[in-house]
Amino acid sequence: METVAIVGVGLIGASFGLALRKSGFSGEIIGVSSPGAIQAGISRGAISSAAPLAEAVKRADLVYLAQPVDRIIETIGILGPLLQPGCLVTDAGSTKTEIVRQALRRLPPECFIGGHPMAGKEQRGPEGAEADLFRDRPYVLTPTAFVSLNNMTRIEKVLVLFGAKVLKMTPDEHDQTVAFTSHLPQLISTALAATLAGKASPQMDKVFGPGLLDMTRLALSPSELWMSIMATNRDEVRTAIAEFSQILKVLSESLGESSMENVFLDAQRFSRGIRSVLPKQ
Repeated sequence: METVAIVGVGLIGASFGLALRKSGFSGEIIGVSSPGAIQAGISRGAISSAAPLAEAVKRADLVYLAQPVDRIIETIGILGPLLQPGCLVTDAGSTKTEIVRQALRRLPPECFIGGHPMAGKEQRGPEGAEADLFRDRPYVLTPTAFVSLNNMTRIEKVLVLFGAKVLKMTPDEHDQTVAFTSHLPQLISTALAATLAGKASPQMDKVFGPGLLDMTRLALSPSELWMSIMATNRDEVRTAIAEFSQILKVLSESLGESSMENVFLDAQRFSRGIRSVLPKQ
């Protein structure tokens, strides 16, 4: 691998570039992004140069699409004629089914591997990028049956060097899972903050503890980022909302009763379980 094109030099794209450098990659990293992001990306060392999409892709043997989901789909639609033989294309989109479907329609089927790093932070843009953003975090790959073994090996080697925990799933399995583990938490946080924002009490923004800050942290996420995520995973997210609503109904009907404890016990078991697999600090 000699030349990498990162399309979308934001938090994830710039972190990918920094992780490449930290892992020992000495080739060219070309950024395709807005002027501000390009300037910040070069300043941070995440990219080494900038070029328009067509020029960057024609020179690259790895293309990393780190845009919002709708923009990734648009980019895939014009990539095909620009790719050089043997180029590997992967993405960092938060949903996978529609992205992979479009890639199979528009790109050489052996070249594309869908991906989703389960990593992030509140700070957007290359200014918040970190070389270790993917370390010890799940990184989901959604390869199709058409992907070449060579390309699969290439991307896995890169991610292992990053310290990521590589998982393989089908696009549908991925979207069903993140509807519950990523998209539902975002909507719960947003709904809670919106509920409180609609209250007329002047004390609502004064009387609170750290728990409210924890619960509303995701509500700070930019709406434009989530619009395309939700639009490409509607059915799965609606299923997650329905199941969550059922638990809320159970809680509402059992307030102060012994049966309410069962919900707490189930919740505690799950919460302990996901914390037990986190890396030791």
